[in-house]
Amino acid sequence: MRVKVNGVELFYEKTGSGPPLLLLHGNSEDHHIFDKIAEKLAPTYTLYALDSREHGESEKSGVFSYDVMAEDVYGFITALGLGKVNLVGFSDGAILGLLLGLRRPGVLRKMALLGPNLSPEDLTEEAVAFVKSLAAESENPLLELIFREPHIELKSLGAITIPCLVVAGENDLFKPEVMPGIAQALPKAELKILAGHDHMSYIVDNDLLAPDLIRFFGSGSVKS
Repeated sequence: MRVKVNGVELFYEKTGSGPPLLLLHGNSEDHHIFDKIAEKLAPTYTLYALDSREHGESEKSGVFSYDVMAEDVYGFITALGLGKVNLVGFSDGAILGLLLGLRRPGVLRKMALLGPNLSPEDLTEEAVAFVKSLAAESENPLLELIFREPHIELKSLGAITIPCLVVAGENDLFKPEVMPGIAQALPKAELKILAGHDHMSYIVDNDLLAPDLIRFFGSGSVKS
C-alpha cells in the first residue's frame, strides 16, 4: 500500500487486527526485517510496517535526514487518521521514535526503542571502523547518516513522558553506557539488555521479542 506524505510516496504493509502498531526499520533496510515477529504480533495489533523514504519500495527523493523522516512518520500517522499509536523502532527507526516523542508527542501511546542512539559519538571505535568500511565498499549514501546524525541531547529525553521500552544487544554497536543512560533519562522507561546478541540479531528475522512487546504494549482496544 502507498500514501503520499511530506512530499514523498511511502510504501507500507498493513496486517493484523487490534490497536495500531507502527514498525520502523533501520538504516539501509526495509519493513521485511519484521516479517517473522509480525506473525506473532498480528493477532493482537494492526501492524503498519513502513519503508522509510530512500528505502525499500518508498520513493527515492534524494532528500533525507532523521528530522525529515520523523516528519514523514508523523504525516503517515495523521494521513491515515490512526490517532495515538504504539511504535516499535529499530536503530534508525528508534531515532525516529525519539524525535517524534520530542516534537510530536500527541501521536504516540508507547514506544519500544530497539538499539537507539543519540549521537554518532555513541558508536564504539570498532563500530565506526566497520560502518566506514561498509560505506566505502557499498557507496551507499544512507550509511553516511550514521556519522552525521542524530544530535539529541540526553537531558531532552525528560520531555518524553510516555512509557518506553529500551532494548539492546549485549554486543551492540554502541558504548555500554549508552542504553542505560537513555533509559535513565526517559521518565517512564524500562531497559532490557539481551545477552549474547549484537545490534541486529534479536530483531532482524527474529521473533524473540514478541512476548516482551505484547506484555509492554498490552492488548485490546485503546482510546485515542
